[in-house]
Amino acid sequence: MSHRYAALLVILGGGAALALAYWAQYGAGLVPCPLCLWERWPYRIMVALGAFALLSRPPTGRFVLGLAALTMLGGAVIASVHVGVEMNLWRSPLPECNGNFISGMALPMTPAIPCDKPVYIIPGLPVSMALMDLFYELLLALLTIIYLSRKPRRFFR
Repeated sequence: MSHRYAALLVILGGGAALALAYWAQYGAGLVPCPLCLWERWPYRIMVALGAFALLSRPPTGRFVLGLAALTMLGGAVIASVHVGVEMNLWRSPLPECNGNFISGMALPMTPAIPCDKPVYIIPGLPVSMALMDLFYELLLALLTIIYLSRKPRRFFR
């Protein structure tokens, strides 16, 4: 498989995740919490890196796909923080999730939806969207790393 196919899969993988997030927000009417909004950024970066890799020559394209894999792992870290907040293992690092007071403001900032309230989109399956995001990003990163670990083929000698 050439790096262009891998780049296309990175673009489609990131785009599919964003499409699901926007469908959940605008189609299903689920209001995202601030952590949910942060979880979207790695996908946007993945799509941009995938497009750059698609247009690049093999050595550069493979390097950019490596950056995309690192971005996916960073996204998995954000998702794992969100899962921990949902499971009440720790408080959110974002002040807008905790209703903390900001100096100079009389009222605390409060989120539209609490970050520690899991959102389930599949009835009967107790897997939150944040946990699905964590598994999905780890899967995408693993597939990309497996591709990058293979020796590149040379068609012309």
